[in-house]
Amino acid sequence: MNVLSPEWTAGLYLLAAVCFILALKGLSSPKSARRGNLIGAVGAVIAMAVVFLSTELDNIPLILATIVVGSAIAAPVSRRVKMTQMPQLVALFNGVGGGAAAIVALLELAHVDGPWSGLAVAFTILVGAVSFSGSCITFAKLQELMTTRPVTFPGQQVVMGLVLLAALASGAWLVVSGDFIAAIILLALGLLGGVLLVLPVGGADVPIVISLLNAFTGLTVAASGLVLGNVLLLVAGTLVGASGTILTRAMASAMGRSVSGIIFGAFKGGSTAGSTAVSDRPVKSGSAEDIAILLGYAQRVIVVPGYGLAVAQAQHTMAELATTLEGKGIEVVFGIHPVAGRMPGHMNVLLAEANVPYEVLQEMDEVNPKFKTTDVVLVVGANDVVNPAAKTSPGSPIYGMPILEVSSASQVVFLKRSMRPGFAGIENELLFEPTTTLLFGDAKESLTKVLSAVKAL
Repeated sequence: MNVLSPEWTAGLYLLAAVCFILALKGLSSPKSARRGNLIGAVGAVIAMAVVFLSTELDNIPLILATIVVGSAIAAPVSRRVKMTQMPQLVALFNGVGGGAAAIVALLELAHVDGPWSGLAVAFTILVGAVSFSGSCITFAKLQELMTTRPVTFPGQQVVMGLVLLAALASGAWLVVSGDFIAAIILLALGLLGGVLLVLPVGGADVPIVISLLNAFTGLTVAASGLVLGNVLLLVAGTLVGASGTILTRAMASAMGRSVSGIIFGAFKGGSTAGSTAVSDRPVKSGSAEDIAILLGYAQRVIVVPGYGLAVAQAQHTMAELATTLEGKGIEVVFGIHPVAGRMPGHMNVLLAEANVPYEVLQEMDEVNPKFKTTDVVLVVGANDVVNPAAKTSPGSPIYGMPILEVSSASQVVFLKRSMRPGFAGIENELLFEPTTTLLFGDAKESLTKVLSAVKAL
């Protein structure tokens, strides 16, 4: 039904676009992230309402039924997903967005009226398909439905090159002829290309590729805006593409690597997925009571949270331990590495759930100078982001990655389940230093025991 005038339609689309921009601004800080998310949701509702009120739509009952079914699936899944599974959820969102854009482009193929619109359709089909299949592989890797290690085979680079050339040829064919067969071939090559792009990626590099695919999805949405003549899609897609690109570069920088090195590193032996073997080298371990004594007589304690804290859902216990130590006059801060966990901001959101004040969450550049004057560093479930190999081992896959320099503290306490290496799959020499004490076990159980022991001091 066409209720809104063109002026009202343009004005409401502008309002929705402003909401999306404010949402990105809000998501840049943990303090405003919830508000930013709500503003973005309001913008999406406005955009959907404008479509219904300004366009003569066919099959409205089918469209409404699809929205209801999608909402019925998405709402409970989003509510129940664990913090440790957020990257997988983001990967699925990326894939759905890219796949939807590719399908829209296929449906709009009959309305192509020139080479520029044909180019937009070809681009949307190809990149949307790459985003969809690549996101499915990243989901499978992070969910451990397949190996997280790089998957390579002889001649893989040649195959990838041939697929790229064939995709470019099919895209040119589509632009010139508008042939549906060319579109289907391009779609198939895009799906294959997405799989080949992500298979060689392993270990801690997978979340970075999710961010890259997010940028791809944004570009396909922007191209869909050109295909459909919808300015809001163009604006929203450009925002997602730009923010995804910035995030990808920031994550790669936080790991001290280039984006090309992350994607193609497995071919040169530079992937972050290494051995999963458990070391049998001797280490110094202690009891919860030993750790409590170290903490209880410290003046400054820095907590370094990681993925293990999220897996154990131990953030509330960790927050209570920090509060207890502060009650004894001990300074407690949290050192946050940009890629701790699986995505940027993972640890910030996790600790915010436990009402840890934002003021004590300090980023790497701020907290690194403090380690030299710190009595105890408590590393909970982190490994690669404190591994000295990033500075001392040129052959290491994480060499050059900026790390939290915990080794310069007087004492380091590691909470670990076992001696298995971290997500990058390499051994951490810090575990074998004389100033390092290990407390083995589930992080929540271990912290609970340490908390009880600290209270008893």
